Amino acid sequence: MFSTVGALKLSSDNTRNRKTNNPNRRKDKLKVSPQSSIMSPPSATTALSQPKVVTGDYGYVLEDVPHLTDYIPDLPTYPNPLQDNPAYAVVKQYFVDMDDTIAQKIVVHANSPRGIHFRRAGPRQKVYFKSGDVHACIVTCGGLCPGLNTVIREIVCSLHDMYGVTRIEGIEGGYKGFYSRNTIPLTPKVANGIHKRGGTIIGTSRGGYDNKKIVNSIEDRGINQVYIIGGDGTQKGASAIYEEVRRRGLKVAVIGIPKTIDNDIPIIDKSFGFDTAVEEAQRAINAAHVESESNENCIGLVKLMGRNSGFIAMYATLASRDVDCCLIPESPFYLEGPGGLFEYIEKRIKENGHMVIVVAEGAGQELVAESLRATDNKDASGNKLLDDIGLWLSQKIKGHFKNRTEMEINLKYIDPTYMIRAVPSNASDNVYSTLLAQSAVHGAMAGYTGCTVGPVHGRECYIPFYRITEMQNKVVITDRMWARMLSSTNQPSFLNTKDIIESIMDEAPPTQLLDDQVADNGVVSKETAVC
Repeated sequence: MFSTVGALKLSSDNTRNRKTNNPNRRKDKLKVSPQSSIMSPPSATTALSQPKVVTGDYGYVLEDVPHLTDYIPDLPTYPNPLQDNPAYAVVKQYFVDMDDTIAQKIVVHANSPRGIHFRRAGPRQKVYFKSGDVHACIVTCGGLCPGLNTVIREIVCSLHDMYGVTRIEGIEGGYKGFYSRNTIPLTPKVANGIHKRGGTIIGTSRGGYDNKKIVNSIEDRGINQVYIIGGDGTQKGASAIYEEVRRRGLKVAVIGIPKTIDNDIPIIDKSFGFDTAVEEAQRAINAAHVESESNENCIGLVKLMGRNSGFIAMYATLASRDVDCCLIPESPFYLEGPGGLFEYIEKRIKENGHMVIVVAEGAGQELVAESLRATDNKDASGNKLLDDIGLWLSQKIKGHFKNRTEMEINLKYIDPTYMIRAVPSNASDNVYSTLLAQSAVHGAMAGYTGCTVGPVHGRECYIPFYRITEMQNKVVITDRMWARMLSSTNQPSFLNTKDIIESIMDEAPPTQLLDDQVADNGVVSKETAVC
């Protein structure tokens, strides 16, 4: 729990005021709450700013995002140029109401509290930047992902076409580009058509983060809007940049756009590029299926992305329906013995004469480390360097059938990882990336800062950095989606009773159905599950 003057309680006599433009307009009707039931961010003890939490009736909680007026009072506002934009003339309601929020959870019971909400993204009636005063920059960090160029293009076009901004620059080569490289001027003409290309036109890199140097560069260049595209590590860096900007009292909006091909960022529905990755992964799975069907006793083994989260492997498996076994980091497996992977492979080959296995890159790392006595090395971003589970598993399978069975097998190993990362985004991701970019621009112009944009139940929201970086999104192996995948492949779960109990207790909240099911199976009593 945290205590903070940023935790505000909504008075019951609140009235709506649609014409007031200051996002903190309710300050006279709010009172400080000394305690809050929201978990504090990991860095709350060292952060300059405290989380902004507004509470209301019936358990309503708004986890609000920072605003420039939080530390620079009495900033002037200006009419939003969109009100004169002919493209928006047909829109019934131009601007998002200041009271609009989106619930984090939409499946509730009759007596459930209203729960946590996030501020809805979109254009506001008043903005805190004159178009001619805006000097924006865009930076991409980390690995490649389909859709990067689309996000860049739409940020540029939204700033220029919607708000009349003309000074937009790309920071070349990731975070280190702020202090070690020249910038790239970005205009709608430069950005035209780049969404049809993979990669990022401004370059990217891992590492190179130096907070003081980056903010010095931002201040020296006169940049006042910073758009940072990257995964959870990049968003942690963006959060630190915001804190330093705030400490110096700079009028600089820092907005993050979450990027991870693995879909491991929490809170948001999904990350851009994920749909494209699943679609491209199926090409590799189809190739493995064709190879395995065309050769006697053949196994097609496909390694897909998924360092800590197996979403690509799971969704590609479900979409394909040609996969016989899917292995992900969240679900431990073992090779030998009853119920092990080798036994299942033998059974499948005898039944069908072929088999397709999909493995996420982070699956079975404890088995590989134990076998190879691997070291705990890390890359420039601080991520643990993974051993190649695909090569290791293919060698283990070949060795098992060669030494311990009379069955001769063929094994075809396919690793499409970098081919998938480098493709342009598909139509779905292009539309999604457009919404993200436009929401980011609207938020920055409205004075919001220190936040990430993303959809929650299909609605774009502004989410505090600490909620994005506090944990990773992972496949819940006691969830229905994983059960659907298991029913598709007919593979064993590779879990013993103890593993199942631990997963239920760790990942699923107690419910009547879950408790009764566990009790009926004789695994654990209902009272024990609730406790």
